[in-house]
Amino acid sequence: MSTRLIFGFHAVTAKLRHDPEAVREILLDADRREKGDKRVQDLLRHIELNNVRLSLLDGRRLDAMLPDVRHQGVVARLEGGRKAIFIDDVLDTLETPPFLLALDGVTDPRNLGACLRVADGAGVHAVIAPRDRAVGLTDTAIKAASGAAESVPYIPVTNLARTLRELKERDIHIIGAAGEAQQSLYAAQWPAATVWVLGAEGKGLRRLTLETCDQLVHIPMQGSTESLNVSVAAGVCLFEAFRRRRTEDRGQRTVDLRRVTAPYG
Repeated sequence: MSTRLIFGFHAVTAKLRHDPEAVREILLDADRREKGDKRVQDLLRHIELNNVRLSLLDGRRLDAMLPDVRHQGVVARLEGGRKAIFIDDVLDTLETPPFLLALDGVTDPRNLGACLRVADGAGVHAVIAPRDRAVGLTDTAIKAASGAAESVPYIPVTNLARTLRELKERDIHIIGAAGEAQQSLYAAQWPAATVWVLGAEGKGLRRLTLETCDQLVHIPMQGSTESLNVSVAAGVCLFEAFRRRRTEDRGQRTVDLRRVTAPYG
C-alpha cells in the first residue's frame, strides 16, 4: 500500500478530524511534545481519540524527510493516494444551494492554498480547477491551506469551460470576477446557487471561461493598484456571497417561523 505525507499542525489535525481512518501514523518532533503548547495538546488529544500510532522523532529526521518546507515538527503518514472526488458526488449530497469556487489556471501553490483556506472559511462546497496549466494540490499548497485541503473538496477537471456549462445545465449560475466587467460586485444581484470563477495571477479569465459565465462583476478599487492577488479577490467575492447567503437564510427562517406562529395570533 502506497503512502503520502502531509505536514503542519492545521493540515494534520484537520485530517484527524475529518478522515482519521486514512492516517497510518503521526510523526512528531520529540521536543515539541516536551514543550506541550496548545497546538500540541490539541493534536495529541485527537491522536488518542482516534487511536492513531504516534512516533516521536528528532527534529532533524523530519527535516531530512521534508527538506525545504516548514513542517512545524508534525507529519502524518497517510494510506494510499488522495481519493478522487467528482463534482456530481458533491452536488448530489447538498441540502442547500450549491456554493462553488472555480480557479482558472492558478499556478502558484501558495495562492491555491490560500484560496482553499478562504473557501473553507466562507462555506464553499468545493473548489474546481483545470487539471492542466494549473498548479494542482502539491505539498506546498496543502501546507498553505492550513487544513482546508482536507475539509474542502478539490476537484481537478479536464476542461473547465465544459464543466461550467454542465453546471449551468443544473441551474447553477456562473459568476466571473473580471476587471473589465461593468457591474460592481456590490451592486450585482445573483441567485443562491452559484459558481464563482476567478482567473490566474496577472492573466485573468481565459476567453472560453469568460464566454461561459452568465455574469461578470468587478471589485471596486481605490488608489493606484489595478488588481488583487487571486486569493485576496476570492476572499472579497466569497465572503460577500456568504454574507448574502446567511442573510437570505435568516430571512427564510423568519418567514417559516411566522407561518408556524401566525395561526396562534
